[in-house]
Amino acid sequence: MKPLKNIVRTLTFFIATVLVASAACAATSPVVSRVNSSSAVKKKWAKPARAAMPRPSRAAAAKKRVVRAEIPARPSVGQLAGLHDDRDALNLKSSAVLVVDQDTKEVLFRKNDQVVLPIASLTKLMTGVLISEAQLSLDEPIVISQDDVDTEKGSHSRLSVGTELSRGELLHLALMSSENRAAHALGRTYPGGLARFVGLMNQKAASLGMRDTSYVEPTGLSSNNRSSAKDLATLVNYAYGDPTLRELSTSPGYQVWVGSKVLQYQNTNRLVKNPDWDIGLQKTGYITEAGQCLVMQTKIAGRKLIMVFLDSAGKLSRIADAERMRRWLEGSLPLQSKNGPVAAAAWPTRDQGLPRIN
Repeated sequence: MKPLKNIVRTLTFFIATVLVASAACAATSPVVSRVNSSSAVKKKWAKPARAAMPRPSRAAAAKKRVVRAEIPARPSVGQLAGLHDDRDALNLKSSAVLVVDQDTKEVLFRKNDQVVLPIASLTKLMTGVLISEAQLSLDEPIVISQDDVDTEKGSHSRLSVGTELSRGELLHLALMSSENRAAHALGRTYPGGLARFVGLMNQKAASLGMRDTSYVEPTGLSSNNRSSAKDLATLVNYAYGDPTLRELSTSPGYQVWVGSKVLQYQNTNRLVKNPDWDIGLQKTGYITEAGQCLVMQTKIAGRKLIMVFLDSAGKLSRIADAERMRRWLEGSLPLQSKNGPVAAAAWPTRDQGLPRIN
């Protein structure tokens, strides 16, 4: 009987174990189902992943940059004529250069000095000569009009239409800061009007022997205002004889009242503030057709010199050319020029000009 009881007990334990395991499985199955079901819902209603935007390759980005960089700037007249290909001993960026001893007329450096080029705002030096020699009242008020607004180049001016300044203030801004509306207003209000003023500019140039020079307006915004480095050296020497032009053109800064505001202007030639330079008269100029231009009367190594730089490539290149020229002259003066004296036997004197207007 004992063997039978043992068999029954073993079977009973086995059946109980199976039942407990089955119950455990039944209890856990719904949970698994709910978890799986929940995962399915989440997958069903989950937001679709945003498609990744393809990033441009470095090569493509570089190509875009190169395309923008390759947009060519408009060339100057000198560049179109191939003058920028002419090399010189000092590696100057200006395509036309002339340096002359003011006292002896000795040419110390020349490069394309008789080539006729646009002169941009160097024009204003002749404008200043005529205004100063006319002896018009510098205190007379002049109002900027719509006629003074630049319609050729669209250049900006802080002198809005209706601004009233004295003739002396306009002359100061035209020579020192190259203010275009100021220069135009000076010509427009000249006795006889703008056309007569431009005619007198050309007459003055002819009287000084400036055969390469022609003017069509008083600001330099027109590329038809043209001259040569040789002619401009003559003009600089002549203008230097006028104390007013010397003072106004080399003024480091100037301020004017416009209504309730004070406008501060600076000289367009940074060299006037440089203690290494002794500048007696100067004028800068720039339009695309003319490139960067600069004329100066200065003293180097004890000698009074006239410097002309035309059609320089690069915003600061005319200043760099002047600095390079000064260093070369300081190490070379006194020089014996291989080119000989300037063709003219003497500079034109101030009594060869136009009659003064009283």
